[in-house]
Amino acid sequence: MNDLTRWIDLEGAANVRDLGGLATVDGGTTRFGRVYRSDNLQGLTGRDIRQLVGDLRLRNVVDLRSGAEVRLEGPGPLTEVREVSIHHHTLFAEGGVYTDVEADTIEGDKVLPWTERVEEDLAELKVTGFYYGYLRDRPDSVLAALRAVALDDGAAIVHCAAGKDRTGVLCALALEVAGATREAIVADYVATAERIEGILARLRASDTYRDDLDTRPPDDHRPRAEYIEQFLRVLDERFGGPMEWLASHGWSTADSRTLRARLRD
Repeated sequence: MNDLTRWIDLEGAANVRDLGGLATVDGGTTRFGRVYRSDNLQGLTGRDIRQLVGDLRLRNVVDLRSGAEVRLEGPGPLTEVREVSIHHHTLFAEGGVYTDVEADTIEGDKVLPWTERVEEDLAELKVTGFYYGYLRDRPDSVLAALRAVALDDGAAIVHCAAGKDRTGVLCALALEVAGATREAIVADYVATAERIEGILARLRASDTYRDDLDTRPPDDHRPRAEYIEQFLRVLDERFGGPMEWLASHGWSTADSRTLRARLRD
């Protein structure tokens, strides 16, 4: 890890960083070395695995890719490491094809172009944004993924394809549970923009993602604060906040206590 940043430089992944060091509403910070976020872990090298599993004590991988992505790309080299448990929780309804490269747009007519959507669904997503669709379609996966992040037998890492959209939403919720400020949550989300060129280069090397990426200019894939701000605003206005949405789907006080203990000093 670079001592001056939260970034972790690996040979086979471009968007890996620690969720530690983020400001909390009570004046503290989130804890380093407990939860990481990443783009696809498919290309990890032996040196990367030694760093993650040996130095950083990685024990739980929360894979948010769709079932089709896992079949097309493969489960990844960490599945061969006995110390590591893989928790696969897709945030898609598993209809249509497989990528989320359009996810940074919140325009209804561009949402999930590979999936059948009825008109009322598109109208809803024009109001709520694409990210809320993850929660609406797969609340089971959202809660299961957060519970996997909270496991206390070592560090956890959350990833999807780019480590930007699905990962960004889940990490925003985890940070909300941990008591991070909204400013810190937004700052963590947009930090992916610092590595966007490397992320896109990795995805373009894959037949799974290349065609979707090339339909739009590179700058369209850059994460912007307004995307995650809209997501959080929808939860505030419709449910009273992310914590209330979680509670309405079975998240308990004990769940919050466990996850908060993972991310707080």
